[in-house]
Amino acid sequence: MKKLIIPAVAVLALAGLAGWFFKARGSGAEPEVLTLQGNVDIREVNLGFRVAGRIAEVARDEGDAVRAGDVIARLDPEPYRREAEEARGQAASLRARLQLLEAGNRPQEIAQARALVREREVTSDNAQRLFKRQEELLASKTVSVQEWDDAGARYREAEARLKSAREQLALLEAGFRAEEIAQARADLTRAEAALASTELRLADTVLMAPSDGVVITRAQEPGAIVQPGATVLTVSLTRQVWVRAYIPEPGLGRVHPGLKVRVYTDSRPDKPYFGQIGYISPRAEFTPKSVETPELRTSLVYRLRVVVTNSDEGLRQGMPVTVISDFRH
Repeated sequence: MKKLIIPAVAVLALAGLAGWFFKARGSGAEPEVLTLQGNVDIREVNLGFRVAGRIAEVARDEGDAVRAGDVIARLDPEPYRREAEEARGQAASLRARLQLLEAGNRPQEIAQARALVREREVTSDNAQRLFKRQEELLASKTVSVQEWDDAGARYREAEARLKSAREQLALLEAGFRAEEIAQARADLTRAEAALASTELRLADTVLMAPSDGVVITRAQEPGAIVQPGATVLTVSLTRQVWVRAYIPEPGLGRVHPGLKVRVYTDSRPDKPYFGQIGYISPRAEFTPKSVETPELRTSLVYRLRVVVTNSDEGLRQGMPVTVISDFRH
């Protein structure tokens, strides 16, 4: 009996020692909760026209909410409307010319040319008979050499006029050259491109909100002459809302894109926002001044971006927040 008790006590002692060893090692392990400090980062966009002109209307004021596609400002469109009408007329003219060249000559024109050929054939035949008769009379000394020369000249003239009529008929029947049609088609393409450009400039006289947001700056008023790209309104976008936070190099192994986190603000500490890490910078940088934790002020850290999935008006640009990830969930 004593022989059995001694091994059992030894096993229990070893088990206790192993438990104490692993507990001692575990006391130095990293905590399961990761806490980071950061600031809300809301994107802002400066909106302006792509064309120059006189502002006719600014439809939103500072503090107004806008939705994607809302018209928020307009330029006087009249100069661009007239430019588009001129380009439209030019394109229509060249389109008609191309259709004319592709269709060829009208049947009536070809029929008229054929009638002219027949008429000159008759004239040429008559002139030829008269010339031969004068040639026979010249042999018998009945007509003078001058009369024979005149008859020959009239015959040669009739032949030349007949040849000209036949060539004109051949041109009408063949239609226009392929090179002429290609040139007309290229002219039409250029005119249509110019028309599209003028219509685009006309459309650019209307300024629309690119996405949902809130107007934070109204920089121009109706009547002002603005150049392309000049800021008219500045809009703070409501989607996406991000948190810019920083993590030291030893903690990089504990975070990854897609990691779920909770975001706390000082104004509502009991109601967290939810999000996930969307980006981790591949480069180290010095801790920015906005990070207040003393341990990180002199350290190199990596910037990460947290995408807040349930953001609302409670999150404001630059607001300090606390980002917490509980690895137990």
